[in-house]
Amino acid sequence: MSLSTPARVRRPRPAWLSPAVFRTEALSGLVVALALIPEAVSFSIIAGVDPRLGLFASFTMAVTIAFTGGRPAMISAATGAVALVVAPLVHTHGVQYLLAAVVLGGVFQVLLAVAGVARLMRFLPRSVMVGFVNALAILIFLAQLPYLTGVQWPVYALLAVGLVIMVGLPRLTQVVPAPLVAIIALTTFTLVAGVSVPTVGDEGALPDSLPVPGVPDVPLTLETLRIVAPYALAVALVGLLESLMTAKLVDGITDTRSDKTRESWGQGVANVVTGVFGGMGGCAMIGQTMINVRSGARTRLSTFLAGVFLLVLVVVLGDVVALIPMAALVGVMVMVSVGTFDWHSVRPSTLRRMPKSETAVMVVTVVATVTTHNLAIGVVAGVLTAMVLFARRVAHLVTVEGTPSSDGTAKVYRVTGQLFFASSNDLVFRFDYPHDPATVVIDLSGAQIWDASTVAALDAITAKYAARGTEVTITGMDAHSAERHARLAGNLGDTH
Repeated sequence: MSLSTPARVRRPRPAWLSPAVFRTEALSGLVVALALIPEAVSFSIIAGVDPRLGLFASFTMAVTIAFTGGRPAMISAATGAVALVVAPLVHTHGVQYLLAAVVLGGVFQVLLAVAGVARLMRFLPRSVMVGFVNALAILIFLAQLPYLTGVQWPVYALLAVGLVIMVGLPRLTQVVPAPLVAIIALTTFTLVAGVSVPTVGDEGALPDSLPVPGVPDVPLTLETLRIVAPYALAVALVGLLESLMTAKLVDGITDTRSDKTRESWGQGVANVVTGVFGGMGGCAMIGQTMINVRSGARTRLSTFLAGVFLLVLVVVLGDVVALIPMAALVGVMVMVSVGTFDWHSVRPSTLRRMPKSETAVMVVTVVATVTTHNLAIGVVAGVLTAMVLFARRVAHLVTVEGTPSSDGTAKVYRVTGQLFFASSNDLVFRFDYPHDPATVVIDLSGAQIWDASTVAALDAITAKYAARGTEVTITGMDAHSAERHARLAGNLGDTH
């Protein structure tokens, strides 16, 4: 008697094993790696550290997040937002304290992920998202201007040719990414023609060896924790904010859904690894992510290869990469900024239809972000503006209508709308205390009680009527409103 062996369950074949997909992912990763080099060098200068720290961070972030992240095809590397956060720490205490802050910031991100911080993304209004995207596009463009000021005229000519290639080539073929063609073509031309223009090599020294792991050389004391912890928390919050908003943006572009909680702790693990390997820390990068996604990448392979290609380019082929004209990479980033900006949001027809409050939130987000060069500040400003305008709008939707009862022995006040601190503060003035009969009914069947401010207002109304000998009955509350009212009524202090 023979025993039958159970059928082996065949796992689905990874998409990147397809030759066509692999080619797309590899070419996209190469373009991203080339675009990461000047950005990493620039962010290192902002942070006040050696360019190697930015380049090593871009390598370790990209490779680690390819395995731990929740959003396929999203690029994480050294970023300007993190550089701005850590620059004061580097200035006052040095690089080793920076590395300690990056490691601790990664630990904070893992803890925040476990606490469910990713779920807070649902509270971001669409107008804040649009403002975030538009502000990023503006910042990406503004970051290119230093490379276009005080330079020779050939720089502008090369930039123009690069833009023509990237605009025109996709209309002819999409077999290879247009940005890669532009970079190769412009580099070849400058070398053959002997044109002298600023190159990647002029931005700073490129590393000539692999990063080596090590523990940050700082005293393990409470004083060190006091110094490092505020910066680490800032790195964690800014990094998660940028990463989760970028992931949400890519979700919309690719019509796929990603795991935001996994992305949160994945970013934390990536920062811990980056700090251990001597990198300056980072998070998701909207510009490079847009390059990757718009080049056709959809899997983690492009993210992984972007990090690998970056390291190979700067360590093995550093002399060749140093010859790439900055005009070529500036052209790539200009196209990214144009493609990132939500042009539909600023069309006159859209602005006419859009509520003024929504437009105001978008403008506040953009202005705050561009002014401070800090995405976190811009998003917080946008969210706070949205909350205030929403509360103001909803508060005006509360109505109170008083009519005599059918038998004429009582007066019924029908309250309609959402009752919370903004709408209930003047509720006490909507009743005719001196002229109402001995019985008053407050009908809340068309309203909801959301906070203690509303319960306090109802207590004040009841007290004012009681002082005149009027009996008040509150009816029509839904289950949640009734539970909140029963728990808080009469327990909120003096209501007179």
